Amino acid sequence: MLNKKFFIENVKTLFYALLIAIFIRSIIIQPFYIPSSSMEPNLLVGDRLFVTKYSYGYSKHSFPFSPPIFKGRLFATNPKRGDVIVFKTPADNRTDYIKRLIGLPGDNIQFINNELYINNNIIFKDLKSKDDQIFCGKRLIDVFTYEEQLDNGKKYKSTYLKNSSYGDTDIFIVPEDHYFFLGDNRDCSKDSRFLSSVGYVHKDNLVGKAQFIFFSSDRSIGSIFSFWKWNRSIRMNRFFKTIN
Repeated sequence: MLNKKFFIENVKTLFYALLIAIFIRSIIIQPFYIPSSSMEPNLLVGDRLFVTKYSYGYSKHSFPFSPPIFKGRLFATNPKRGDVIVFKTPADNRTDYIKRLIGLPGDNIQFINNELYINNNIIFKDLKSKDDQIFCGKRLIDVFTYEEQLDNGKKYKSTYLKNSSYGDTDIFIVPEDHYFFLGDNRDCSKDSRFLSSVGYVHKDNLVGKAQFIFFSSDRSIGSIFSFWKWNRSIRMNRFFKTIN
């Protein structure tokens, strides 16, 4: 009898703990892992970060498995140009992507001679380095590193391939209730420029705003379980780093 009561109490405790975890993950904050190099040099493969779910209000994508419990967004707040945002890709409404918000509804976006234009205004970029190497998948590529500044004063680093870059594009006109995203690693990012796979992102697909890195490790050196390599694999200098 005692064992049965002990078992029931433990099941109840686990159930309540699960409910609390789902509530926190859905309403307040959720951890994410960076699996690709599309946001280098600002986010590295192996970064683990927290995303605030309340920043732009709530949609069905705020909850695990995106249940169709309501339409639209509750307590909606508009994101700001330059925010780093996690969203569900329009292609399947399931896969999480993280990119920088560049285009707001009604904006026109274009690259001309490797320069970014928003509403026909060139985005200022200050060359910071001519000799950087960053990852594109598993390859190291030679890039120019810039500091870009948007019209609202937001500054961040971006990189462009030295030898060949994205060049000229058509004009992207952002539809109503949609957003246009770019990766900071401009020549190694599948983002809103690729209309068949990502394209314009509906406001309901926004999951949350990336706030800070809480842990980071270089898996090319060793897994988190390889404790004898922690002195080289764990990036202590990235712990609790704010995401700009």
